[in-house]
Amino acid sequence: MAGLLDQLTQPQRDAVTHVDGPLLILAGPGSGKTRVVTHRIAHLLEQGIPAWQIAALTFTNKAAEEMGHRVNALAPGAKVWMGTFHRFCAQLLRRHAALVGLAENYSIYDTSDSKQAMKHAIAAAGVSLTHASPEKIASSISRSKNRLVTPEMLQGQSLGPVEAIAAKVYPVYQQHLLTANAVDFDDLLFHVANLLRYNPELRSDLDAKFRYILVDEYQDTNLAQYAIVRALSIDHPNLAVTGDPDQSIYGWRGADIKNILDFEKDYPSVTTVRLEQNYRSTPNILRVADQLIRHNRRRKQKNLFTDNPEGQPVVLRIFESGFDEADGIADDIVNAIARGDATANDFAIFCRINAMTRSLEHALRNRGVPYQIINGVEFYQRKEIKDLLAYLHLINNPCHDVALARVINTPTRGIGAKSIEHLRSFAELNRIPMLEAARRASEIRELAKRSATMIAKFVSLYDRLATKATAPLEEILRFLVTESGYATYLENSANDQDENSPLANVDELITAAVEFDRRHPDDGSLDAFLEQVALVSDTDAFEESSERVTMMTLHASKGLEFPRVFLIGVEDDMLPHARSKEDESQVEEERRLLFVGITRAKEFLQLSCCKRRSIRGDFRPVIPSPFLNELPLQEIERIETKVARDWFNEDFDQSYPDSWDLPEIDVEQSTAPLSVAIEPDEFNQDVPSVELTDDSTDTGGTSSVQEKGKKRLISALGSLKTASDLLTETPTPLTAYREGAQVRHQQYGEGTIVSVTGRGPKRTATIRFDDGDHNFRLAFAKLELVQ
Repeated sequence: MAGLLDQLTQPQRDAVTHVDGPLLILAGPGSGKTRVVTHRIAHLLEQGIPAWQIAALTFTNKAAEEMGHRVNALAPGAKVWMGTFHRFCAQLLRRHAALVGLAENYSIYDTSDSKQAMKHAIAAAGVSLTHASPEKIASSISRSKNRLVTPEMLQGQSLGPVEAIAAKVYPVYQQHLLTANAVDFDDLLFHVANLLRYNPELRSDLDAKFRYILVDEYQDTNLAQYAIVRALSIDHPNLAVTGDPDQSIYGWRGADIKNILDFEKDYPSVTTVRLEQNYRSTPNILRVADQLIRHNRRRKQKNLFTDNPEGQPVVLRIFESGFDEADGIADDIVNAIARGDATANDFAIFCRINAMTRSLEHALRNRGVPYQIINGVEFYQRKEIKDLLAYLHLINNPCHDVALARVINTPTRGIGAKSIEHLRSFAELNRIPMLEAARRASEIRELAKRSATMIAKFVSLYDRLATKATAPLEEILRFLVTESGYATYLENSANDQDENSPLANVDELITAAVEFDRRHPDDGSLDAFLEQVALVSDTDAFEESSERVTMMTLHASKGLEFPRVFLIGVEDDMLPHARSKEDESQVEEERRLLFVGITRAKEFLQLSCCKRRSIRGDFRPVIPSPFLNELPLQEIERIETKVARDWFNEDFDQSYPDSWDLPEIDVEQSTAPLSVAIEPDEFNQDVPSVELTDDSTDTGGTSSVQEKGKKRLISALGSLKTASDLLTETPTPLTAYREGAQVRHQQYGEGTIVSVTGRGPKRTATIRFDDGDHNFRLAFAKLELVQ
């Protein structure tokens, strides 16, 4: 017992030693909350509480895994239930599936499966998509489920145009899921919350079983999750929640910050503990974060502090363009690694949206710096993996219509789209699964005899596969890829030059099956494996030990930490995002998002913004984020990079991305500094500032620079064109020649641009004509765009 409390501060001890009654732990970033939660579990076990009465709920598999390792180190062999909300609900639902009209072998639809089901539901409901897209309808139904609103509750309500359409699709979609013996992600929470609400005896039994519930990241819970933990904490209100209102960043997917802000109202007898000491960041970084978040009103006051050394000042760097930003950051990383100051995995680059990583990828790749982009479920979304998983889903759940539609003609078996639609229509008419309709293919008049025969062969294949349903997962998969002909199909279509070989991916899936069998020698099952795959989360792909720079969105960065962080694109309409600016509560969430990004940094933090950025193909001016003016600017080192550029300098080519959109530059100004006065007055304070100038800049005055630019221009173009020609002509801008554009050449005729590389006069296009591919320097080629 004494060992558990060693090295803990007094607030941490107060949280760890709390046993009975509700507990609210307000944990600032880097305050050791995981340590507190795991030590508290160990303390509960030390007090004689059985492990099976404790449940710890998290939001990511990685957090649950980390928690499990730590608890096992403190209390070896203790079988405490730990996992995500969705996994907890998935397992509860398997035991009580019949109460909501499901069988225990139900399937969990992933995002793409749900989209397919939604499309069919929309078609079956016969609604018009004039005022709502399938995505908007799906989002509206998801919000309803997160608010525990059933299809029946929506009837007769006053609804907006999109909600009214969604209300018609919702019951059809739910019926489809029930017929397919399937649930989507929202249903896992939705069904369990309703189970507890409408089955008081079950609720009471589960309340007695899980007497001590611990919830991590409570600020991210939605209404359904709130209802579940409340229902399980009525008879035994030993609910301990850990979180930070200042890190609530998932409002867009249903999280309700009121759950943590009102916890003390829900449980008046609550014990509240504040963890305010930060063990992660330097004081410089922490002060920047703290001053920023104090501008939010919906929060609980905390006074963050740290005993860490002061460290380097936070850097605010203002670049000329997004491409300069990418190059500057890549160079900083390369230099630090070359000096031996850091390794690649010390660095993380955060952005507001995934699309912002493109130029950074290019800059790092050009310098040979390895990197990883965290977007989680990519492996399981590859075609060959989705195909095999669909077979597994169908073996496990014969009612899985989406899986059947995917595999019935994969590999090709002569069963076309029309035949599949006839199957679907027959199934819907008779309210049976599509596999059952396939067994009755001879009854479907619309099916050609050959199609009915091929469908019967598929059913025979399925029955052979189904005989392996209870075998070890490795055996199922190996039998599947051979018996279905999928291995031969991939071998015949394989490209030996493909680095991302489908065959290699299938081997990797079999390796995952072997590992699953090894880890689950007694309780391994096909539905358990499919559940594990379905509940992979965004950050599960993060490899902390990998020697690679990490790039990710700010949302994905939550819960992680890195020695050195670059936070890019801190610009208006990006952070805060343009969509959030009409609602003050959403602006506060955007501020919390920046707060989360800042507090991931341990030793070094650089925030950056640009004067111009390529946005949707347009190279346009942008302005700094208003959040920057809420930082302690007097403590921040500001670096403004100013570069005087000659776009026609042969030495200037940096091999920028093919899709770089150059601004149209007048020749007389082509060598002048490209600057836009966009800085607010608040930036003109007396703060540390460094101006960087490109070494090639001519300091002999503007006129000499312009004259030098003209001479270079004439030299580069030779006898083809003169500077005077360029000044008087109005040629097609080089950026108009893009991939896919149709062009005409005097000699070769009409062709299609298949690729574009380089920039300025080095911009080169590869064009496919009838006689083959030809390369052209666009500045000099006699090409005409075909409208």
